[in-house]
Amino acid sequence: MRSAAARTTARTAAAVLTAAAVLTAGWAGPAGAAAAEAAVPWRPTVMAALGDSISAGFNVCGWYVPCTSRSWAAGDHAGVRSHYLRLLARDEAVEGHNLNLAVPGATSADLAGQMARAVARRADYVTVLVGAQDACVPEERRMTPVAVYRARVAAALRLLKERRPTARVFLASVPDLKRLWRVGKDNVAARGFWAVGRICPTMLARPVSAAPADRARRDRVRARVAAYNGALADVCAEYGRACRFDGGAVFRRPFTLEHVSGWDFFHPNAAGQRLIAKVTFAAARGWIDEPVREPAGER
Repeated sequence: MRSAAARTTARTAAAVLTAAAVLTAGWAGPAGAAAAEAAVPWRPTVMAALGDSISAGFNVCGWYVPCTSRSWAAGDHAGVRSHYLRLLARDEAVEGHNLNLAVPGATSADLAGQMARAVARRADYVTVLVGAQDACVPEERRMTPVAVYRARVAAALRLLKERRPTARVFLASVPDLKRLWRVGKDNVAARGFWAVGRICPTMLARPVSAAPADRARRDRVRARVAAYNGALADVCAEYGRACRFDGGAVFRRPFTLEHVSGWDFFHPNAAGQRLIAKVTFAAARGWIDEPVREPAGER
């Protein structure tokens, strides 16, 4: 049996530990234990899709026109299951606030202007997919340098961070243009559209040529796109936790001609848009649901 002194010592130690636990809870956040209760799921009320023709839904449901309803990012067509519809399923606050500011033919040079419009509309969730047109130019030497691409994306994100500091931004990787060449080069219709429309000549010119110069050209264009994606990863990491890059998911994702518009054999069709939505939202899952911690007094 323990002595009275030993029991007294044990009770004192327990009291000290209890007090320490209470103090620790108080130091856990700005409002102590109450701050933990203030953690709430992050749910945007306005989303904006930025970028080029892919996000604009170009050639998905009309001849050489945007089809924003089928956009992987901000579309409202049930068949695509866009980011917007997946967010809407979580919270109705975003309903009707799906802005599509993407423009067919846009390059990284246009991103800051699009971001300014998103900021003006008070977007708190922004998706970005841009870069294909930086590589798809008439001559290889006119491709956007990687350093320039990186600086342009960083400037656009800096604008968002400065003016909408609580917003989140999702960066999708640029698709693998060489895979498009690979799945379409043996298709007569695809080759015809590529030639007549002069579609992405840096990659798709002389599609059946096995000449060393043409093979090297395709490899260099693919390497440039991969470097753009590396720049996106770097810029997003510098931005912080409010940015998520897809980790190259779109670039790596296999696709076939069944995912490509039959009107130009370049842009994603509805199935392609659905595929992009699926792989990008998988990359955002978890991050999208990360809670926001607010001071208890501001709930």
